[in-house]
Amino acid sequence: MRIVFMGTPEFAVPSLEILINNGMDVVAVVTQPDKPRGRGYKVSFSPVKECALKYNIPVMQPEKIGSSDSVQQLKEMAPDLFVTCAFGQFLTQKVLDIPKYGTVNVHGSLLPKYRGAAPIQWAIINGEKTTGVTTMLTVLKMDAGDILLSREIPIDDDMTAGQLHDKMSIIGAELLLETIRRIEKGTITPIPQNEAEATYAPRIVRETGRINWDADATAIHNLVRGTDPWPGAYSYLNGKRMRIWKTKVRDAGLISGNKPGTIIEVGKSFITVQAGKGAVNVLEIQCDNGKRMTVEQYLCGHEIKPGDRFEQEQPL
Repeated sequence: MRIVFMGTPEFAVPSLEILINNGMDVVAVVTQPDKPRGRGYKVSFSPVKECALKYNIPVMQPEKIGSSDSVQQLKEMAPDLFVTCAFGQFLTQKVLDIPKYGTVNVHGSLLPKYRGAAPIQWAIINGEKTTGVTTMLTVLKMDAGDILLSREIPIDDDMTAGQLHDKMSIIGAELLLETIRRIEKGTITPIPQNEAEATYAPRIVRETGRINWDADATAIHNLVRGTDPWPGAYSYLNGKRMRIWKTKVRDAGLISGNKPGTIIEVGKSFITVQAGKGAVNVLEIQCDNGKRMTVEQYLCGHEIKPGDRFEQEQPL
């Protein structure tokens, strides 16, 4: 089976590698164009491109996958199957019509829940106890194609989006390999999604990490986990922005006379902050232009005292 693999970030690399290492005929890789990154704006390759070059697989990098030139190039490859995994471009119908067996996508949720750009982060932010990976047939409507296979993944109370991402990328690769093998054998039956159960996971932006201290303690803890490693949950203390990287729910139900955001206790290795309901212990923080550190490290050179208050907006 001739396969064209389409993907871009680190999440997609295990899926590409598992196909290569198991003898699948990956005839080409399609990834996003090279872009300048970092402080020096040095042009760098996507992780998927680096992987493809490592295995001497031809690489396409179209600005638009649906352009006439791209469609013609893909047709000339005579592919049996397209595989997409965090590619970053929508496939037009002309592209979808090319491969004999259609296009299989690896998606980071148990569809039809969490369709969209950020299923991993929103599953944690919303306090889900389980999520999963789904392989599906791609159609024009976003993440709405028939389900091929799925696998459930538990989410523990302290798992971050970064940790779930890494776990999911490996499980997704394994599920993809099983899916393709079953397509080859003709032993897989696509299952239509229930549109009534569909939910959405919109793109994460920097402002997603802004902490609303009026929320309950568990919701704040989930936001911290769900925005790690990017963009990071944040608030303002003494006029300066501070990212909050690690928390524990101290009390999920306590309602006191303190205003939400008020620091009610300062320990050796934690500060306790009042939420709208309950309180959280803050354990790791980072000031702008500073390093991520434990609260214990921070308190060695900075003073924080009970009564200080985190603000949701930067004071003027």
